[in-house]
Amino acid sequence: MLAHLPPVLRELQLPLRLRLWDGKEVQFGPDPTVTMVVKDPGLVSLLVNPSLDTLGAAYVEGRLELEGPILEVIRVGDALTEALISSEDNGAPPEYAAHDKDTDAKAISYHYDLSNDFYQLWLDREMVYSCAYFPTGSEDLDTAQAAKLHLLCRKLRLKAGEYLLDVGCGWGGLARFAAREYGVRVFGITLSREQLALGRERVKAEGLERQVELELLDYRDLPQDGRFDKAVSVGMFEHVGHANLLGYCQRLFGAVRDGGLIMNHGITARHPDGRPVPRGAGEFIDRYVFPHGELPHLSTMVAQLSLAGLEVVDVESLRLHYARTLELWSGNLEARLEQAAQLVPEQALRIWRLYLAGCSHAFQKGWINLHQILALKPHPDGSHELPWSRADIYA
Repeated sequence: MLAHLPPVLRELQLPLRLRLWDGKEVQFGPDPTVTMVVKDPGLVSLLVNPSLDTLGAAYVEGRLELEGPILEVIRVGDALTEALISSEDNGAPPEYAAHDKDTDAKAISYHYDLSNDFYQLWLDREMVYSCAYFPTGSEDLDTAQAAKLHLLCRKLRLKAGEYLLDVGCGWGGLARFAAREYGVRVFGITLSREQLALGRERVKAEGLERQVELELLDYRDLPQDGRFDKAVSVGMFEHVGHANLLGYCQRLFGAVRDGGLIMNHGITARHPDGRPVPRGAGEFIDRYVFPHGELPHLSTMVAQLSLAGLEVVDVESLRLHYARTLELWSGNLEARLEQAAQLVPEQALRIWRLYLAGCSHAFQKGWINLHQILALKPHPDGSHELPWSRADIYA
């Protein structure tokens, strides 16, 4: 079996050991840090032309075991596939279909209704499931997530008494924070019943029922009477789909008053046409992690916001911040694997181990990005209410 492996594997000098089902081993470099245990003989032929999707799927399905630190597993797997297959960066642009409410609701439920207790194992204490912000790079996760929430609120120039719309509110961490720290009223929406239940519990526990209202609602059903002063959308537009982006932006436009601000914080694609992450990583994410997820390029998102009548006034990349966030999430999960195994099925735990570490690697390598895009709805005369500089954000 081992004779059929491509000679280039030995030339790579990877810190990788291959162990077969019969105990035979081969090393592809000195001092292996990762061991790939092949339990299914049919997988040997896969190593001739492996992709991150096929390797990941084999691990998720239990046909392959991976031994070693999970971040190192990802790094070695990336080097292996890069040497043996093309990057696929020159492929044809993908085709996108419109999302309907039922499709989106099922996709959100698949990912977010897994287990609240599972997410609590590795998220920060507020359960903020999005990119943190590290002012110096040395902050712990709780501090960095609080800094991110402050950054969002300051960019929105929140003032006491204002009415904030939170689209894709998750477990309500941002909604509660904005109400508590900035004195605003918040209306948050989600499609996850598990998130909604825990979010409402936490709102009640903090005595914020008069300020924070969380509802199970699709963004397409948002009121269009301009009742909100500001709107924030964190980790949401990745689920909307390219074909629906303009409608999504139009719903945000209709929800806020003239002069209102809208913050879109989300993952963006490396390529302008939004093609998936290369060498099968994008296919793995779509199959196992975020079904029907589509990452728009920054230029696409700016264009759709503009077409909806909004004016983009500020853009910031937090790519390396997300790499660090995911590294900390992954470390938290790895430290609690025994507890996690009691909360979710084995296959789900395998998926999440690869997903968190793999996405940290993807952001570190620049395969994907994270942008905060601040837009405003101008007054009819073209005026707006923003300060003349950004100094107030960091004061």
